[in-house]
Amino acid sequence: MEKPVWVFLLFCFFSGPFMAAAAAQKKTYVVHMAKYQMPQTFEHHLHWYDASLKSVSDTADMIYAYKTVVHGFSTRLTAEEAQRLEAQPGVLAVVPEMRYELHTTRTPQFLGLDKNADLYPESTSTSEVIIGVLDTGVWPESKSFDDTGLGPVPSSWKGECESGTNFSASNCNRKLIGARFFSRGYEATLGPIDESKESRSPRDDDGHGTHTATTAAGSVVENASLFGYASGTARGMAARARVAAYKVCWAGGCFSSDILAAIEKAVEDNVNVLSMSLGGGISDYYKDSVASGAFAAMEKGILISCSAGNAGPSPYSLSNTSPWITTVGAGTLDRDFPAYVSIGDGKNFSGVSLYRGKSLPGTLLPFIYAANASNSANGNLCMTGTLIPEKVAGKVVFCDRGVNPRVQKGAVVKAAGGIGMVLANTAANGEELVADSHLLPASAVGQKSGDIIRKYLISDPKPTVTILFEGTKLGIEPSPVVAAFSSRGPNSITPQVLKPDIIAPGVNILAGWSKAVGPSGLPIDERRVDFNIISGTSMSCPHVSGLAALIKGAHLDWSPAAIRSALMTTAYTAYKNGQKIQDIATGKPSTPFDHGAGHVDPVSALNPGLVYDLTVDDYLDFLCALNYTSSQINSLARRDYTCDSGKKYSVNNLNYPSFAVVFDGVLGGGSSGSSVVKHTRTLTNVGSPGTYKVSISSETKLVKISVEPESLSFTKANEKKSYTVTFTTATGSSAPPSAEGFGRIEWTDGKHVVGSPIAFSWT
Repeated sequence: MEKPVWVFLLFCFFSGPFMAAAAAQKKTYVVHMAKYQMPQTFEHHLHWYDASLKSVSDTADMIYAYKTVVHGFSTRLTAEEAQRLEAQPGVLAVVPEMRYELHTTRTPQFLGLDKNADLYPESTSTSEVIIGVLDTGVWPESKSFDDTGLGPVPSSWKGECESGTNFSASNCNRKLIGARFFSRGYEATLGPIDESKESRSPRDDDGHGTHTATTAAGSVVENASLFGYASGTARGMAARARVAAYKVCWAGGCFSSDILAAIEKAVEDNVNVLSMSLGGGISDYYKDSVASGAFAAMEKGILISCSAGNAGPSPYSLSNTSPWITTVGAGTLDRDFPAYVSIGDGKNFSGVSLYRGKSLPGTLLPFIYAANASNSANGNLCMTGTLIPEKVAGKVVFCDRGVNPRVQKGAVVKAAGGIGMVLANTAANGEELVADSHLLPASAVGQKSGDIIRKYLISDPKPTVTILFEGTKLGIEPSPVVAAFSSRGPNSITPQVLKPDIIAPGVNILAGWSKAVGPSGLPIDERRVDFNIISGTSMSCPHVSGLAALIKGAHLDWSPAAIRSALMTTAYTAYKNGQKIQDIATGKPSTPFDHGAGHVDPVSALNPGLVYDLTVDDYLDFLCALNYTSSQINSLARRDYTCDSGKKYSVNNLNYPSFAVVFDGVLGGGSSGSSVVKHTRTLTNVGSPGTYKVSISSETKLVKISVEPESLSFTKANEKKSYTVTFTTATGSSAPPSAEGFGRIEWTDGKHVVGSPIAFSWT
């Protein structure tokens, strides 16, 4: 699907227009070193790093030296130099830099936080929790960073408020307690930042970073809205938590060398939660800088929340799939912004819009299909320079969605003299409607409506139309539904780990915005707003980051895995009427590959009863089960770690709160025998003593599920009990046509329900 203008293009191994035509062209690499192997002839590891680098290149310099989340450095090398460096003693890996993309209110009420505020100890412990946000920076003047009523900055905080273009230390306060920027990697590739166009500082010139930070932890702001849309009180999920902003994304992208440096500083600064609404391509964990940095953050007790990506509804479209990251997909709210399209034959169609300005006259107006007002082969898409002004002037233009940003299509129509736009989804987006703050009267309609309107335009010699804007409508049902753009499983790196973990609100989210850019994100948009409404898994990620901060504030001793488990095992997968959460892409019930464990329910997550906990050693066992080499494991673990050759490791025994069960293609391998897969889990009691009994449900008769034991009794807090699930396929059966199936395991003591999704797949 096309991205909003503030969302950068899809990740690539950075080459782009700078692809090496000759082997001598330099690229950025992140070099992982076995620090524990440093020869005794060196007094300091930095001297060793420099000597190793100078042994292959006299001219190369270190961009960053890493000491916390990675042992090593980043530098610019030719492909040949990188190959020679990787052969040096003590060098674990030389990984090409990646460029990452950004995955671009009523939410507290929708999640039930307004009615249950007394359950969360907001006034004391939550204000000690610090959320670090890696993004495009921050607009410190936003009302959402007001520190009224907050006590002193937590004594645990070790960070800084860095100065730079249009930003000084005085821009921070007791709410926005820190702000840093990381540009060396970006500038090493693309050259110095043009400070007339972009602030070389923590200041947010894009809006995305301010939006995500205020979604997670914005202060309470009354009478917030975008042009009157979604009016009410805006507040972040953890309205009293502190915010630390780490600017890693620039006009040309987010570079892994900068991201690693930012994670390193965030860990040293003592943040409690890291929120990263960005992602890259799909690569093994030891090659993925976000996964590498997140592993070290997890070791320090920091929960890492990342967006799943906006590449849905295609399967295998997830990013941020490592099990030590909480991966968040997107759902809708119960709120919409209707803009009805009425055409000349009397038919009316529901659409959405955030346009605010001079409305169209109530009478029917001339209407034209963009493809009939262009000499371009893709004229239907309303791309820049493709419309013929003489054919468009004074008319409403019908544009097809795709390729260029939705708001840009409206700007193209306006520039050609058009007075309005109807934007129609194609098969790629189906019935999913995302509202935009267009520069002219415009409404977005679904594929079915678009097809009917298009036929009318083609068949009627004098087509007409008008658009009626209806403002904000609440109580939309069903809600939530899984957003079509939300990236889907299965997990292409480790199919035995179910991803995404969870979904949260990510469509039409109101939050703070930068005054450096208009709400559409277009350069020609001169409007300035305090709040904006945008969509993406970029928006759902900080919801979970803020909720994790709330839970951390209530349970200071809980590990990141315990907090994630609480969010996952209490998530819901059905509406109050018992119907399953829908997938808007198909109009059918969603599956765990779409919604993970389900939609977050923060009130229940505060008291989950039991949790699935994980330690660093559990993750190391997981890496051993993947048959990673010592060098690959040590790139992540940053120490001399060797798998035990006498121990049998299994990916299926990672103590994850969900089950992804992978069978070989033919069930039972043919006409004889059956296929058996076992998973072992351990539950920790974080509630009162009680006996939990298991219940099993399955949507497929091809797999028999049994749990041993069927009952677990806990007599004290933090007591641990293990169980084994055996999945057995029917003898001689073939894999189902869809090659997937689903089920659920629940443990309950009558007060708590500890639920885990099951996803079966056949390879």
